[in-house]
Amino acid sequence: MILLFNLVLLLCGVYSAHAYTVTVDAHAEECFFEKIEKDAKMGVTFEVAEGGFLDIDVKIVGPDGNVIHEGEQEGSGKYTFAANVEGRYTYCFSNKKSTMTPKDVMFNIDIHQPAKNKDENLPTDEETVNHRKLDDMITDLGNSLRDVKNEQEYMLVRDRNHRAINESTNFRVVLWSIFEASVLAAMTVGQIFYLKRFFEVRRVV
Repeated sequence: MILLFNLVLLLCGVYSAHAYTVTVDAHAEECFFEKIEKDAKMGVTFEVAEGGFLDIDVKIVGPDGNVIHEGEQEGSGKYTFAANVEGRYTYCFSNKKSTMTPKDVMFNIDIHQPAKNKDENLPTDEETVNHRKLDDMITDLGNSLRDVKNEQEYMLVRDRNHRAINESTNFRVVLWSIFEASVLAAMTVGQIFYLKRFFEVRRVV
């Protein structure tokens, strides 16, 4: 039981996940930084929740200035990479191409720091093997739970986007129907008025 508790504490230090929501104004760029160790794995998952055509420019830059990923007008994405060097990694969401529409971006950051070897304190090989098996099981469980959480958040954002699109489409359909009905009613009244004036003139003649 004590071993399990220690492994949980170890994994809490090895893994970290952060979820954020940011509003990127028109002609603006929002950048964030994460300092990670060498050989660590970092994952960036994002989804444009609201604004314009639901797209954004994305750039991920390493501490050495090399561009790890750069995408234009993306609505969502998931990018995972390994840190070749230790330092501060920058990821930016750019809305500079938009003229007037701000955009809400929801994103998650998953960092898997390299595990440190702490097996030297274990007294026997059998306990070492059991420790590593339990460590692997907890790691897999943590990864699965994190993936499920990210997928749920992703589906919630997609559901909200689809609901907004449906409501906007329905609103436009209703407005167009009202416009068509108004035009038809105006044409009918105009035709009745014109025919009435026409027959009144014929009677006078």
